[in-house]
Amino acid sequence: MKNYFLGMWALCLILFTTSAYASSDYSPSQENKEARKEFQDNKFGVFIHWGIYSMLADGEWNMTNKNLDHKEYAKLASGFYPSKFDARAWVKDIKASGAKYICFTTRHHDGFSMFDTKQCDYNIVKATPYQRDVLKELAEACKAEGIKLHLYYSHLDWTRNDYPWGRTGRGTGRTNPEGNWPTYYQFMNNQLTELLTNYGPIGAIWFDGWWDQDQNPDFDWQLPYQYDLIHKLQPNCLIGNNHHQVPFAGEDIQMFERDLPGENHSGLSGQEISKLPLETCETMNHTWGYRITDQNYKSTKELLHLLIKAAGNNANLLLNIGPQPNGELPETAIQRFKEIGEWMSANGETIYGTRGGLIEPHSWGVTTQKDNKLYVHVLNCNDKAIFLPIEAKQVKKVVLYKDKTPLRINKDKAGVLVELPQQMDDIDTIIEVTLG
Repeated sequence: MKNYFLGMWALCLILFTTSAYASSDYSPSQENKEARKEFQDNKFGVFIHWGIYSMLADGEWNMTNKNLDHKEYAKLASGFYPSKFDARAWVKDIKASGAKYICFTTRHHDGFSMFDTKQCDYNIVKATPYQRDVLKELAEACKAEGIKLHLYYSHLDWTRNDYPWGRTGRGTGRTNPEGNWPTYYQFMNNQLTELLTNYGPIGAIWFDGWWDQDQNPDFDWQLPYQYDLIHKLQPNCLIGNNHHQVPFAGEDIQMFERDLPGENHSGLSGQEISKLPLETCETMNHTWGYRITDQNYKSTKELLHLLIKAAGNNANLLLNIGPQPNGELPETAIQRFKEIGEWMSANGETIYGTRGGLIEPHSWGVTTQKDNKLYVHVLNCNDKAIFLPIEAKQVKKVVLYKDKTPLRINKDKAGVLVELPQQMDDIDTIIEVTLG
């Protein structure tokens, strides 16, 4: 009973502090606004799901999917020794794809911290024989290669007893369903302070796990204070939350999981599209964390179509890979990076720095736009021509992007009919339209 009243007192204190500290009306700083624009210009990032779960080679949700006892699961740490981890090699391979930023999982739902935190001993430096801060090495490699570093952080935890039970992780052997929110909330904020203090400029914090309490509508994550803390520590650090909802106050990015904005094939999207910068995350194969049985990698063409369609829907693509337990990136992933990079080297101008074009996505493809250039990406078309519903007098010139060959057009009041070249590109036939 005494512990109960102490917990309630601490909770009331945090609630009071939160309401006093956090602003209900978020107004982004000028640095934040500039960071949003840079984020949109970058268009392409790589997601990295890596932790001690990779040792089980069965994805990142194994702990809750198989109801693994958290104390037994924690023993994986004593055998985690990624001897072939090379941060510089990772970043160079990723940079070769044309990606402009990396989002690294600092702490996933299993509660294991992949950085040198002083908030618990359950981390890669203190709990493993490896004893190296891989995040610090990755941050240094990103800085050297000119790649932005974003950080994934889980709001939920299947290991800690002070995290209140949600709809996942109920069979992991934790003994306190109610948890102790004040201590858990403080733990998270202390870790976020470390991440935004010890690893240089961070492009974004990518939250996940809010949905774990969606069956408890009265649960208060106290996000305003947490968001204010992040923006105070690094004003230009963007905040995104994979909650599958319309963005909350204080967020700078809207994310869509396995769907383009406006789609809902995965059942996780379909929410209203905001005016914030947009990002779609998707896997290179079928799983986020390393799974030895998942060699079902999407083809380079499929991955490029994801990137092109994301840009045409005014969004970034965050493409995920799951490194192996020895610290190496999968060989197939490296090959895909190389092939994506070759295409981006030739065609990146039609992706980087663009926004979704004035013509909405069609069955044949999408458009991107930069200043007075409209790039028409024809991805799938068996017709000899496509119709562009643009005011005819706006169109000054229409050429094939790759070699500037003029294309025949027919104008009328409804728009412009563009004759397609006889030889279409297998991946993307790009038409450059100069507007005036």
